[in-house]
Amino acid sequence: MSSSISDWLRQAKQQLAAVTGEVDAEAKYCCSFVLQQSNTYLYSHGDQLLSAAQWQQLQAILQRRLTGEPLAYILGQWHFWDFELEVAPSTLIPRADTEILVEKALTLLEPTPARIIDLGTGTGAIALALAKERPDCQVIGLDIQPAAVALATRNAKRLNLENCRFVQSDWFAALSGSEQGFDLIVSNPPYIDASDPHLTRGDVRFEPGSALVSDDAGFADIQQIIRQSTDFLHQGGWLLMEHGYQQADEVTARLNQGGFSQVASEKDYGGQWRISFGQWLCKG
Repeated sequence: MSSSISDWLRQAKQQLAAVTGEVDAEAKYCCSFVLQQSNTYLYSHGDQLLSAAQWQQLQAILQRRLTGEPLAYILGQWHFWDFELEVAPSTLIPRADTEILVEKALTLLEPTPARIIDLGTGTGAIALALAKERPDCQVIGLDIQPAAVALATRNAKRLNLENCRFVQSDWFAALSGSEQGFDLIVSNPPYIDASDPHLTRGDVRFEPGSALVSDDAGFADIQQIIRQSTDFLHQGGWLLMEHGYQQADEVTARLNQGGFSQVASEKDYGGQWRISFGQWLCKG
């Protein structure tokens, strides 16, 4: 079947409306992936006919997406910050809203070399973005899942980032007593209540529950991180965490109760409260 780039994009967007609100972005991402071309190319070469092999590959991707399977898992890659990451069903799909965590972390880091921990690193997205922007810093990504650690390590190699390493760990457990005095701890931990109806909708149906769901109405892992992080932050170090849009008040309250100073929250690109943070200034 002969079809131009524009024709395929048009019909793909019509069908994708049944499974996503990002029809334009997803259709272009599919086409760019198969043709190995930029979005600009898709616009300027809209009349170009797809080869039979290209059309078949695009249709195969589209049919899988129409079953609800996340596009990131179908393609095995996803965009975050300013790079592409390998992704797999063993990890969460990196999301644009998480970039606000990276942006805030960069503003809090001193201009001097720093040591950073990324807890529950998954694909390594946060750790790698920080390592890329601050090559003078040393970043450790920790994850309890061996498959995630292996995947994040591959992503670091693909991006040629040598100032970032990944270790299997149940939160801080694998860090030795000598590995303390960090300047920054960041995390996108599990924060969804097990009864949340969003778990039965959209892409999250396919993502690992262990990276999404937490006890104590979604606060168990957040509380553990707040409690344990003070053993690893030096005086003046920062803790930043992503959380649900309705959790900011509770997270900031727990940060204050945990002895953190300058506690605050910020919104994501959609205007939802997405991250909270505080500075550690005292011991004991």
